[in-house]
Amino acid sequence: MEEIDRQIVTLLAGDGRMSFTDLARETGLSVSAVHQRVRRLEKRGVLRGYAALVDYDAIGLSLTAFVSIKPIDPAAADDAPDRLAHLSAIEACHSVAGDESYILKVRVASPIGLEELLNQIRTAANVSTRTTVVLSTPYEHRSPELASPDVVKPDERA
Repeated sequence: MEEIDRQIVTLLAGDGRMSFTDLARETGLSVSAVHQRVRRLEKRGVLRGYAALVDYDAIGLSLTAFVSIKPIDPAAADDAPDRLAHLSAIEACHSVAGDESYILKVRVASPIGLEELLNQIRTAANVSTRTTVVLSTPYEHRSPELASPDVVKPDERA
């Protein structure tokens, strides 16, 4: 990926609503050149979409937790993501290495809501769970640092 494309991706990751005019000003390109590059990045799948950042406290989903799951029967089919897809309280499902098979990021209104969701998860996917409740989130949704492939970082020098 060209350095200018890396810069565009970094800028849009920080502000997905940044205008082509602002992107042009930040990158030193013309508005039409930025527009073409953004469209090309979208077509290549580098930019997969644009989303709103939601204040979950404001909409009544103030409890965030990470739920690790593993099958009760290790010989059972690995279909937990499909079995859990209907549960809208699950924000993300990550396949992981280690004792558990998946880690789910969930958002609910209260501890009682979490308890109910855990029961739904266990029943729907026939899994055991281990839950970590989030106390606070100092940062989230950080922009990626896209290193240029020809740049050597200080700790990589011989």
